[in-house]
Parts: sequence; C-alpha cells; structure tokens
Amino acid sequence: MLVDLTAQLDKTQRLLRQLLAARSGARSEQLSVDQLRLFAQELEADLPSSAGPDKEEDSNDDPPSEGAGDCGESKPRGRSRLASHLKRERIVHDLMREEKHCAACDQDLRHIGEEVSERYEYIPAQLLVIEDACQKYACACTVKTAAKPVQPIEKSTASASLLAYVIVSKVADHLPVHRQAKMLRRFGVEIADQTMCGWMRQSAELLAPLYGRLKEFILGSKVIGTDDTPVKVLDRQLPHTRKGRMWPYVGDRDHPAVIYDYTPTRERAGPEQFLEKYRGYLQADAYVAYDSFFTNPARGLVEVGCWAHARRHVYQARDTDPTRMGAVLAYIAQLYAVEKRARQCRIQGEALRLLREQASRPVIEQLHVYLLKINDQLLPKSEAGQAVSYVLKNWKALTRYLENGDLSIDNNHTERSLRGIAKGSSFCTSFSSV
Repeated sequence: MLVDLTAQLDKTQRLLRQLLAARSGARSEQLSVDQLRLFAQELEADLPSSAGPDKEEDSNDDPPSEGAGDCGESKPRGRSRLASHLKRERIVHDLMREEKHCAACDQDLRHIGEEVSERYEYIPAQLLVIEDACQKYACACTVKTAAKPVQPIEKSTASASLLAYVIVSKVADHLPVHRQAKMLRRFGVEIADQTMCGWMRQSAELLAPLYGRLKEFILGSKVIGTDDTPVKVLDRQLPHTRKGRMWPYVGDRDHPAVIYDYTPTRERAGPEQFLEKYRGYLQADAYVAYDSFFTNPARGLVEVGCWAHARRHVYQARDTDPTRMGAVLAYIAQLYAVEKRARQCRIQGEALRLLREQASRPVIEQLHVYLLKINDQLLPKSEAGQAVSYVLKNWKALTRYLENGDLSIDNNHTERSLRGIAKGSSFCTSFSSV
C-alpha cells in the first residue's frame, strides 16, 4: 500500500513539474557543453567538441549558406542588397539652382556622380468594385447578351482575388475570419463572418481536385513524415467545442510539400485510410495506432522512429535520475553532432549513410549496451525506467535512419508543419461535414 502511494505521489509531482515547465520554463531541451561533459564521466568516455547544446530542433533546421561551419569560410557580414525582384522607382534628389554655385570661388559646381541608397516602401492594399456591364443586343426575333467571365462562386460578391486573400489569411497567416472582418471595416466594407465561412467552404469544394493531385504527389515519396495535433471544432449539436484532429503528411526531398487531413477523432482509421495506397518509409512517433501498419509485411510500410521523441522522454526524467539520464542525453548529443556536421557540409544520400555508419553507429552500439545495463537497475514504473523502456522498445525503428541517407534522425520537420495550426488554435474551425 505504501509503495503504491509513493509511486502515485512521484507521478503527481512529475506531472506538476512538467506542467510548470510547460507554462513558464524553457521550452527547448538544451544542455550546455559543460553539462554534457559532466554526464560523460558516467560513460567513462570523452565527448567530441562538436556535441554542443542539444536542441530539440537541431536536426532539421534550414541548411546554412554555402561555406558555413567547418566546411568553408564564414558567411560575409554586412547588409545585403534589397530584394532584386521588386519593382524599383528611381527618385532623383538634386540641389537647388542657387546651391549649384560656389560663393567662395564664384564658379558653378560641376556634376561628379551620385550617392544611391535603397529603402523599402509599403503600398497599402485596396479594395475595388468591379462592374460587369454585359451589353445587350436585339433584333425582331432574338435578344443576345454578352457573357461575363466565369467566377469561382457564381452570384457571389467575392472575386477570385478576394477569395484567395481570405483563404491565405486564415490558413497561412492564421487570421480568423472575424479578425479579417475587422480589417475589412477599415476599408469601409462590412462582410459578415458567416459569409466568409461560406466562401471558405465553397472554395474548398472547388479546390478538391488540386488537393487530390497534391495527395498523389505526396504519396509518391520514398519516406513520409506524419504527426497529429488537436483542433477545436464548432459542433451545432453541442453547447461547447469539441476536439478534432489535424494530420500533416510531409513529402521527402524529391516531393517537397505538405498536405493536411482532418479527422473527427484520433482513431487509427484516419491515417489508415489516407495511407491506404502508400508503400515506403513512414516516420512518426510511437503512437500505438500505427503499430498495425508495420506488423503486416504485405502492407509495405517500414517504420522510422524519431529520436526527438525519445530524447524528450529522457530529458523529462533527468530530474529524478540526473546521472544516468544525463549520460543517455550525452550519447544522443553525439548522434545529433553528426547530423549537424552533415548539414553544414551538405552531405546527403549515400555519402550521409556512410558518414552515419562511420560516426553514428559506434555511438548507437555503445548507447544500446548502456541502456541494457541501466535498465536492470531502474524501477520499471519510475520515470527514468519508463524513458529507458521507451527507447529500447522502439530501438529498431530509432536506428533505421542509419540504413538510408534519405531518412532523418527525427520527425521535427513534420512537427514544425503543425506550428501554424498551433498558432491559430485560439479560434475554432467549423466543419460542416462532421
């Protein structure tokens, strides 16, 4: 009885620490080099100097410019020239007529050149009203009227440009329609929220063929990354919002695109239906709904694990067992140091696989031995024990990235595709079909 109460107390305290850290603490899983070297004493090994701060998003940041890092010269400093693709307007500033004469030598100044500087100028958007005047003609037996251009939504007051603005503002810029309505009022135009929601629905129906083509493009990838996030959904049958799920599917390097799929629940049926025709690598977290995808060889899906998720479990357990969990984090930092080096030197494909085989596999093997060693020393229900169990349980999927240079060490690039939805989660999305 006392053991159960102690375990429950530990669990409660752990959850409280995590909630407090999520609310006011640092969000990144970052450790200093000194901390990592201190943990390395447990390993009885030296960490390479490249295994610096271990950040959650370290593996898939945008690649540095040519010549960055250890593979060349540093990026030149100073202000770069303003965007060359923008239209330029030249304004000449000249001296007044009387200023072109020198009072000291009583001679006229001669032109010797000019000093040119650039600045950005913002031209505010504007709304226009387009009148379609269809001319009519008649004779004794018939009447003909000129046709006007076909509009995306017939008999609507919104043209294609306004519909594009509303869609991009809501989906890409995370502006809910009621906030867009306020912005339009500054033009002296009143458009109801309900009207813009109707535009969104009708536009989605029109764009369905493009969505299908994008899905077909994504499913042609060698490896697809996926994840999910909750979204608030308005339901007319409930007095409050309910949770739906948004699933991103991210293509590989040869299929650079992201497509999103909505499901009313987090059940397996959603991703199972979306990936029904896909055969290849699938990188995701260890969500149990995916397990059945990989157990059947005829299904043709190969699981790729995410070291960022594994590291998160270890990082959250470091307070309860700092020495051993810190040692595991030090090992993982070495793996990420290899990935950082590959990005800086722009190493991809088979060359990346060979680099990982040489530099990462020895670390992986040492980490596996260490995890098996401490696994017998930890209580299974302790936070550290659960973290080690998670890594060992998913070991095959976590180490699969070593087999192919087209695979990533983690799924952070997919998680980043959900940031926009998280930013826009303060407003609710209405799905009339659910």
